[in-house]
Amino acid sequence: MKAAVLKSFGSPLVIENVPEPVLGTGEVIVDVVATRVLSYMNEVFSGERNYALDLPIIPGPGGIGRVRAIGPDATKLAVGDWLFCDPTVRSRDDIVAPDIALQGLTAAGPGGMRLQRHFRHGSYAERMRVPTENVKRLGAITSAEASQWCALGTALVPYGGFLAANLQPGETVLVSGATGNFGSAAVSVALAMGAACVVAPGRNDRILADLVRRFGDRVKPVKLTGNESDDCESMKRAAPGPIDCVFDIMPPSVSTTVVRAAIMTVRAYGRVVLMGGVGMAGGAGLDLPYPWIMRNCISIHGVWMYPPDAASRLIALARAGLLRLDEYEATAFDLDHVNEAVEHAAANAGPFKLTVIRP
Repeated sequence: MKAAVLKSFGSPLVIENVPEPVLGTGEVIVDVVATRVLSYMNEVFSGERNYALDLPIIPGPGGIGRVRAIGPDATKLAVGDWLFCDPTVRSRDDIVAPDIALQGLTAAGPGGMRLQRHFRHGSYAERMRVPTENVKRLGAITSAEASQWCALGTALVPYGGFLAANLQPGETVLVSGATGNFGSAAVSVALAMGAACVVAPGRNDRILADLVRRFGDRVKPVKLTGNESDDCESMKRAAPGPIDCVFDIMPPSVSTTVVRAAIMTVRAYGRVVLMGGVGMAGGAGLDLPYPWIMRNCISIHGVWMYPPDAASRLIALARAGLLRLDEYEATAFDLDHVNEAVEHAAANAGPFKLTVIRP
């Protein structure tokens, strides 16, 4: 089959013919129809992000495809079914604290690297092998719709954060990083889950106005100034009442003061979700006041990805029309132009934009 292969960091992906994946028990072979190119894939492939990848590898985190072959332990799937392929692969021998690898992207720790040696290759190929529990049925869609359904992979990240925080309908949420690709998805996911209000801080007036245009007055934009105490008070004033949950998805380049200003807006007994990249590029850590956390009973959740059932639940929200995938504008490339797709994704990293490869 044809695939894009990363052979060394700092080199372009190479298009070549590789052996087809071999089916085993507990696995599904999927014909890949559409797959996302993350906006920072150029940083992964250059080595700048220092992601754990045992090269050479076919990259690509998840995607949309159809069942080509199933193992003997699958009882509901049928050849031809439309699927979302969840890239979050978990070890099967420790349900409490499984090792995790993101198929075709990275791995966490030695156990994650062991997983990556088997569920190694991702979706930048005509076919891929996926753990059976990682394929989620979509129901009937058209091939053209597959590109927009790739947005599930973006929306699942904040959805996992809000599930960890037990977000309830009617609550007020603040999204730190609301003007970014994952942050704007967090705004739409919070509203789909029933948030009464989403406070959306940022520096880009155009994007803030666009969030209000898309979602209405449940979104409360706040223009950040860079002054930590002033920004904290501005975000509090924008909310109609106490802020129940703060969700942070800021990238590694952002100062910790910006993140801290957002966190400190949460009410007593409130919840904070950390899913961003602060500190991953070095520099100062996130310095939060111990007495404030303790005396106000603040719950802080570090969250990486989402629980195993999250994808099916999010698909149901999209099918119900609560999560609007039609907000996303997809630009598609074929597999032969994968390097151009990586460049395009980096240059078009804004809210509700998708760069997609269609093998």
